[in-house]
Amino acid sequence: MTPLLARTGQALGLAMAFGLAASSAQAAGLTREHANFATLEDGTSVERFVLRNGHGMQASILTYGATLQSLLVPDKAGKLADVVLGFDDVKGYQEHGDVYFGATIGRFGNRLAKGQFSLDGKQYQVPVNDGPNALHGGPKGFDKHVWKARETDEKGWVGVTLSYHSADGEMGFPGNLNVEVEYSLNEDNVLRIRYKATTDRSTVLNLTNHSYFNLAGAGEGDILNQVATLYAAKYTPIDSTLIPTGELAPVAGTPLDFTRPVAFGKHIRDDHEQLKFAEPKQGGFDFNWVLDSAGDLGKLAADVMDPGSGRRLQLYTTEPGVQLYTGNFLKGFTGKGGKTYPHWGAFTLETQHYPDAPNQPNFPSTRLDPKHTYTQTTLFKFSAQ
Repeated sequence: MTPLLARTGQALGLAMAFGLAASSAQAAGLTREHANFATLEDGTSVERFVLRNGHGMQASILTYGATLQSLLVPDKAGKLADVVLGFDDVKGYQEHGDVYFGATIGRFGNRLAKGQFSLDGKQYQVPVNDGPNALHGGPKGFDKHVWKARETDEKGWVGVTLSYHSADGEMGFPGNLNVEVEYSLNEDNVLRIRYKATTDRSTVLNLTNHSYFNLAGAGEGDILNQVATLYAAKYTPIDSTLIPTGELAPVAGTPLDFTRPVAFGKHIRDDHEQLKFAEPKQGGFDFNWVLDSAGDLGKLAADVMDPGSGRRLQLYTTEPGVQLYTGNFLKGFTGKGGKTYPHWGAFTLETQHYPDAPNQPNFPSTRLDPKHTYTQTTLFKFSAQ
């Protein structure tokens, strides 16, 4: 595999591409505050940072798991609603860690077959936690640690950067890894997540954010009527254990074809083997789509709209893939404000390299070597119509 090299300068180009750079007048509406959110049993403090803009949009980030806990977004009438699933207290995140609400995922997002991979002739084992496979970095991934935080700003953006040191051998991965995740907000209702990591030994890395979105509002029913477009002509088919077969298959003629706007619910119950693999009882989406944008941050990767509220989410990313998951295994979780999160009650857009990439020689490499820097930028742009 070739090293996973940094992409530089792409985020700066967005100002010209989309008009995302705020003027000094716009920037005046950006604010930030933070306070203690919880204290863990070992005495560790969990902080919450709240980012706001002048339109009422508000993002709350926890140092526990570098988690996006809430995201208030206006609808077509200007009414704010929290559009991401989560919990009101840290206990909820600890007790239901296997759903990964809003969490930063690492070291390796998605699945590794049998928790294994080899690097430079040496075999590594990650503890399995998803049937026969390792999911999202193993049973104690980045989402279950408290990160350090510092306030960060640049012109037109208000943000917070969270950092974590993953020691050599943690969850079986080689190398001392230093990771940073920056959440920032601007006046154009764009939430930006930027990632950066370095290592002192060759390793594999696949970071993502695992927010569950419901554009009608978290806990406001299911998302089956919400309409999605994925700019992806191919996807990576899976076997019965949800591991990719290695093929890049066309979506045309399958229920996974979102190349034109289609409601999530239109084909989610279709009698199709891939849907049954993802959710054996009723069907569902839980797949990696191969993005046509191919890492170009200036190209739209996905677009989802809720007809009722008019809220719209547009996704841009430097990653080659995105995992769309439709909450197939949500079973009535009680979340923020006592609201119930039902089956199919949200969707994720996890920007990523492909699942099981270290074991799939035809997939883009997830290798990170010393003296190289991993970077990723993902933008969630919200509007209403």
